[in-house]
Amino acid sequence: MAVRRVRRIIRKVDPWTVLKASFVFNAIMGLVFVLGTWVMWSLVLQKGIPERIVDLFDAVTIELTIDGPLYFRIVVLLAIIGVIGMTAFMTLAAVVYNLISDLVGGVEVTVLEESYTPAQGQQAPPRRRSPWRITPAPQPNGATSEQPRQPVSTG
Repeated sequence: MAVRRVRRIIRKVDPWTVLKASFVFNAIMGLVFVLGTWVMWSLVLQKGIPERIVDLFDAVTIELTIDGPLYFRIVVLLAIIGVIGMTAFMTLAAVVYNLISDLVGGVEVTVLEESYTPAQGQQAPPRRRSPWRITPAPQPNGATSEQPRQPVSTG
């Protein structure tokens, strides 16, 4: 496969797309946070650590009660607030990026582009049809030249 370096410039980021993608990502991270906390709390309960902490505070005459379901509700509430807050922050960051890229021109990224050359006797994979068609213009001397690309009407 032939590889060539191509420079691309990212000028705009669609805030709606960022909102959807960041919501899904943050929802998964919130779920991981809640489940991870639940697993850790289960392990802590099995080891009897909350009872030891209560006994320690009783020894120094400080009354302490550990209420697991209340803590779990707080963890879920924090996860929901975190999902909403981080989604809003990421969407706002996309809007700010768009405003800044109007001033400085965007971010330049160098990517590697591979071109597939089929081996001897193999058939190339089917190519997607481009919505742009190049039509050669007739020349008076019989030669052809390419005109600018024009969109193909789809219906």
